[in-house]
Amino acid sequence: MPTPEQVLRRHELILNAAGEGIYGLDKEGKATFANPAAIALTGWNETDVIGKPVHELHHHTKRNGEPYPHHECPIYATLNDGEVHHVTDEIFWHKNGGFFPVHYTSTPIWENGAIIGAVVIFQDVSKLNRAEAAVIRLQRQNELLLTAAGEGICGFDCEGNVTFINPTAAALLAWPDRELRGHTIHDIFGRDEPRAEEYCPVHNIINGKRRFEVSDKRFWRHDGSSFPVDFVSTPVLENDRLQGVVVVFRDISERKLAEEKLKTALAEIKQLKNRLQAENTYLQEQINLNHHFGDILGQSPALQSALRQVEQVAPTDTTVLILGETGTGKELFARALHTLSRRKDRPLVKVNCAALPANLIESELFGHEKGSFTGATARRIGRFELAHEGTIFLDEIGELPLELQAKLLRVLQEGEIERLGDAKTRNIDVRVLAATHRDLKQMAAEGRFREDLFYRLSVFPLALPPLRERKHDISLLAQCFLAKYAQKTGKTVTHIPQAAMTQLQNYPWPGNVRELENVIERAVILSSTDTLQIPKLHQANVPEKTPAECLQPLAAMEKAHIIKVLEHTGWRISGEHGAAAILEMHPNTLRSRMSKLGIRRALEAK
Repeated sequence: MPTPEQVLRRHELILNAAGEGIYGLDKEGKATFANPAAIALTGWNETDVIGKPVHELHHHTKRNGEPYPHHECPIYATLNDGEVHHVTDEIFWHKNGGFFPVHYTSTPIWENGAIIGAVVIFQDVSKLNRAEAAVIRLQRQNELLLTAAGEGICGFDCEGNVTFINPTAAALLAWPDRELRGHTIHDIFGRDEPRAEEYCPVHNIINGKRRFEVSDKRFWRHDGSSFPVDFVSTPVLENDRLQGVVVVFRDISERKLAEEKLKTALAEIKQLKNRLQAENTYLQEQINLNHHFGDILGQSPALQSALRQVEQVAPTDTTVLILGETGTGKELFARALHTLSRRKDRPLVKVNCAALPANLIESELFGHEKGSFTGATARRIGRFELAHEGTIFLDEIGELPLELQAKLLRVLQEGEIERLGDAKTRNIDVRVLAATHRDLKQMAAEGRFREDLFYRLSVFPLALPPLRERKHDISLLAQCFLAKYAQKTGKTVTHIPQAAMTQLQNYPWPGNVRELENVIERAVILSSTDTLQIPKLHQANVPEKTPAECLQPLAAMEKAHIIKVLEHTGWRISGEHGAAAILEMHPNTLRSRMSKLGIRRALEAK
């Protein structure tokens, strides 16, 4: 067992080794002991300290610099009340006149129930204060950085509860600060999303991912609305233990909108590119065609009247129905209408309704989607789409099948089309020019052409005169064709004798201008001198003239023919072997014609 001297020596060693300053005080507050740390911290030596009141020695003051009155000094308070006093952030004065901040504790020493002194343990907290100030500055800087950040920043604990949210995040999520507590990650992310856990930023970090980055997901606002975000989730670690999760996110609504606009623009560019390619292909095909002549020639009053009508209607968007016999130049007039219109910078798209197979004409006019029918290996833009903002010329409109006439009527009325195999309706802006050599009104009466379509097409009928009514234009046309084919064949034929010209003018020209051109071309080939040799023009076989007294009005002939057919069928009108089938008429149309012509069965007449 150690002796009292040994125990005392051990205590002395402990006090001397302590890093804090230690004073021993008697009951009057005078120093009875000062360890080396106290001497080193204050600059005083032991002789200066022992026997001196510590309060006076160190000019002990408050933090604001005011001196402690003797009776208020916590050191002496311990001697008076026997309590332990802890004092923080006050000042001790150094021997050299300086001072330093201290934390100290004053503890009473009791003996036989009486206070015989006190122990004061003090610590220089200059470094600690500087460190705390640095921490405060760093914390403030971090707060400023988080506040100024343009991205939303949220902190979560390991249960997914919100622990921090910066102003940007609060604004994006529309969360008032007072409602921050109590919310979890599930209030922000994954609401109504079946695979939410797979993309949850907290769930993935807790399950071992050191960083989790996701693009184009949705975060939810306080009011229940949502917005698209990109986010990055990172762990908060302390001593390699997960303390929480930080999620940094940005609203990508504007980027998404820009992407959608770009996607739409690219789709429009692609559509325009396809359309331009189709137009180029079409125009290239047209360039390769050998047009009969480059302009409308003639001075006859009938032709000039038609041209004046062209000048009147061309600047409008009115639908024009060009009527005329084969070879009268219906396509040339269509070109003139287009050239004089406001659409002249857009294409004139031509469709010969008689030249297209019935099973392909719908696809040709309105287009089709890939796979819409056998052989549709790619999407095709129809002629109406190709003519958007331009003009479409429907030649031989009378040959258009009845089932397609309804779709054409819709285009004229609504400006809408549908591609084959596509339910999407497309708006188009097209001027329609139609041409025919048939009597559409008669066809409508017979049920072979839609009456409503006829009236839609014939808003402005333009009748072209046949060549037999333009006899004075024959010489001009003949000279034009002569120059064209002489150059083409390399011959020097330049002269048309008067006899040949008289022969041309006296011929009825059932094939009109086209037939005249063919005759001149053949004559140039056959001519061996500079004079045009016109071969003999043979008219079609015409039956001998019928005596005038045998001629009947058309209505009487029609009535007689219908009666003859009715008698043949036993007055049966409808059915496979009825009169309507033989006459190629609808039964109701036949009944209407019978009523108009006064045809009644003999028994009924009685």
